[in-house]
Amino acid sequence: MHDTLPRATKVLPPGSFTADAEVMLDFDDRFRRRKRYETAGGIPFVLDLAEAQVLRDGDGLLLDDGRAVLVRAADEPLVEIRATSTAALIRLAWHLGNRHLPAELQADRILIREDHVIEAMLRGLGAQLTKVRVPFNPEGGAYGEQNRSSHQHHHEHGHDHGHGHDHDHPDEKHPHHHHGD
Repeated sequence: MHDTLPRATKVLPPGSFTADAEVMLDFDDRFRRRKRYETAGGIPFVLDLAEAQVLRDGDGLLLDDGRAVLVRAADEPLVEIRATSTAALIRLAWHLGNRHLPAELQADRILIREDHVIEAMLRGLGAQLTKVRVPFNPEGGAYGEQNRSSHQHHHEHGHDHGHGHDHDHPDEKHPHHHHGD
């Protein structure tokens, strides 16, 4: 079915191409390997990359017929997190990172997707929350860009399950086994 559609197999850096068309995508649709899209002008095409990567606002997609499609980051409903001080904002970032939540970190605010449980936790920690509609560009580690190396790195170390010991468990099926039980 997709065989007759133009294929985008290469991502072009911003400013390195002249756009023939434009596509507006939210973050989920900017982190794919293969998907069918349609440009603002109604031209269908298939993203067909060797591996999933994050497409940033301003990137281009080179179609196999020679045309280039400009990627635009769509506004999406997000929660803006602000704090009374830099130290307080860093503490909030730590709490979010501890929950492996995709987050966009900026100098004076953090952006996350709406999540009423997380929002309640953040309010309890003194955060000021505001609903906003802006493009979402979470840190790369939460998704593809450093994913492979950080994933392997994570599993090379022992796990601390809060039992006061930290070491590798030879049998991961029983991670809560205590020595001397």
